[in-house]
Amino acid sequence: MYQSPRRLCSALLQRDAPGLRRLPTPGLRRQSSPPAAVPRPAAAPRPASPLLLAAASAASGAVRSCSRTACSMGNGTSRLYSALAKTLNSSSASQHPEYLVSPDPEHLEPIDPKELLEECRAVLHTRPPRFQRDFVDLRTDCPSRHPPIRVMQWNILAQALGEGKDNFVQCPLEALKWEERKCLILEEILAYEPDILCLQEVDHYFDTFQPLLSRLGYQGTFFPKPWSPCLDVEHNNGPDGCALFFLQNRFKLVSSANIRLTAMTLKTNQVAIAQTLECKESGRQFCIAVTHLKARTGWERFRSAQGCDLLQNLQNITQGAKIPLIVCGDFNAEPTEEVYKHFASSSLNLNSAYKLLSADGQSEPPYTTWKIRTSGECRHTLDYIWYSKHALSVRSALDLLTEEQIGPNRLPSFNYPSDHLSLVCDFSFNEEPDGLL
Repeated sequence: MYQSPRRLCSALLQRDAPGLRRLPTPGLRRQSSPPAAVPRPAAAPRPASPLLLAAASAASGAVRSCSRTACSMGNGTSRLYSALAKTLNSSSASQHPEYLVSPDPEHLEPIDPKELLEECRAVLHTRPPRFQRDFVDLRTDCPSRHPPIRVMQWNILAQALGEGKDNFVQCPLEALKWEERKCLILEEILAYEPDILCLQEVDHYFDTFQPLLSRLGYQGTFFPKPWSPCLDVEHNNGPDGCALFFLQNRFKLVSSANIRLTAMTLKTNQVAIAQTLECKESGRQFCIAVTHLKARTGWERFRSAQGCDLLQNLQNITQGAKIPLIVCGDFNAEPTEEVYKHFASSSLNLNSAYKLLSADGQSEPPYTTWKIRTSGECRHTLDYIWYSKHALSVRSALDLLTEEQIGPNRLPSFNYPSDHLSLVCDFSFNEEPDGLL
């Protein structure tokens, strides 16, 4: 039986939340000023709605029905790993036409982002307010004729890893509860209203992010790791992977490639998604890519090889840098590593956007992740947004959290849902140089 999208979304967010009001058109509307830290209102517990519980059950059933032969992995609602793993048998930058097909319009009836944000804050009313972060104006030229393109990069921390493998010794387990942590993640996304969202460590794509973000006007693609460490955790929700979302009212999908990265000719456990989009306002095309490279000390040469493979794939996709490029990712590499230097010196003519926040415009932030594990405290710069500096300009970038805001117990925390900070940039096209699409 058909379930109302507003009931389904509300059930996926919190099973005791009210329904969401439909809007006449999908897509987020950008606030004119940076979002302020909003105290969360106190709210009395509300009884669970049988209709919402039924809608959540229907959503879970719909996910399971997509792959009747998939094997069970714990007690999560996602049972799609077997079906998804079949996509990994293709070549390294194989095209997937199925991602170019528009989803069923019946399942895309829009919901109000403001009401979804209110629901998140109601669920989080016992937690401290979200951190205040401001955008830094980096414009050096005249205003663009078209609205900027806001890109968000974020390793959101896989739920199975956060609870089962990562050993955040200063983070209370209560702070990692998915029922609330997903609302912190959604609150961060809704507050900054990205046009394009690039995520890593996504292990709740089918039961949370795809259903909700599609109703906010996004089109999404998910590519799981072939041997996700999440699958080693009891009661996992399936494999983690990279996800890429873009607003359909701003962009048209031209092509899409799922890339299983290689290192020294060997297929690896790391993946990337690369999509060519066309701006509906300007008609300009650009490529957006998301990736997550191999972690851990001692794997520097492996990461370097993965980075070279990704650059070669992007060289082909962008027709030798004719198509402007934005690459988002958790590279698991400090700026001193070879893989960083490969990207900085690539013939794709890339620059790292967050260097522009430094006084000299040449230095990366002191950290993009800060955590305490059993092995000790880890503060590193691992996350980047690379862009074609000949074709694109960074108009603004979201400043990072200060050490005081992060606090002595570091990340994640009751205030912040991940051990990595989100990066957000506003881009605009430069005047069209010769030879660019």
